[in-house]
Amino acid sequence: MSKADKITLDGNKLSVTQLNIAIRDAAKNGVKTVEIEHPMARHNLGVAITDPIHLIYKGDVGYYAVSLSDQVTAEIHGSAGWGIGDNLIRGEVVVHGNAATAAAPSLRGGTVVVKGSVGPRSAIGLKSGELIVGGDAGYMTGFFMQKGRLIICGNTGDALGDSMYQGAIYVGGQIHAIGSGCRYADIDAAERDDLYATLDKYKIKAPKSFSKVESDRSLWHFDKKEFEVWKDVL
Repeated sequence: MSKADKITLDGNKLSVTQLNIAIRDAAKNGVKTVEIEHPMARHNLGVAITDPIHLIYKGDVGYYAVSLSDQVTAEIHGSAGWGIGDNLIRGEVVVHGNAATAAAPSLRGGTVVVKGSVGPRSAIGLKSGELIVGGDAGYMTGFFMQKGRLIICGNTGDALGDSMYQGAIYVGGQIHAIGSGCRYADIDAAERDDLYATLDKYKIKAPKSFSKVESDRSLWHFDKKEFEVWKDVL
């Protein structure tokens, strides 16, 4: 790969601001790949990028890496802090370790993959796209989901999918409890095949089976005359 195709940035020598400016300039100038050495778990690395580029982080990243971006693909060879891929529009983020609270919040498209586990409130406000988790997920994962798909190979905490409006959640392990406005649903053969094909694509070991959770639509409409019932659902 020529220098025009790939550049390497060193987090030991550049501030977060300098790193972000260099990444954005590279994307605007058509550089295909930027490798970031020594990210040192610093926050907001590689944010607000709207031109196509592939980012390779050689270590842990802090809060909100690869956030507010479009047409970006990224590999994180470590773990991630809060809000990885926040508001991603298109693209793909693969975290080879774990991710903290609120992984892939308000995702608008694309795919976020965490090969380890994620913290509470992951996929909060998911609007489209998908979050794929190779391990466990914390409480209130999928809260206020509006669309999209959430695949969790391990166990989940309390209130899974609480107040979800649409979308689908698939869990391979134990579900501590589903949230308000949710129900269990059947999985057809086409869904099952697609789940296993997706996990195979990312080289994630698939569980033997999945449970599916979806909206029961109880929060779609309410009558003020039945406010007490609606309040109880919430």
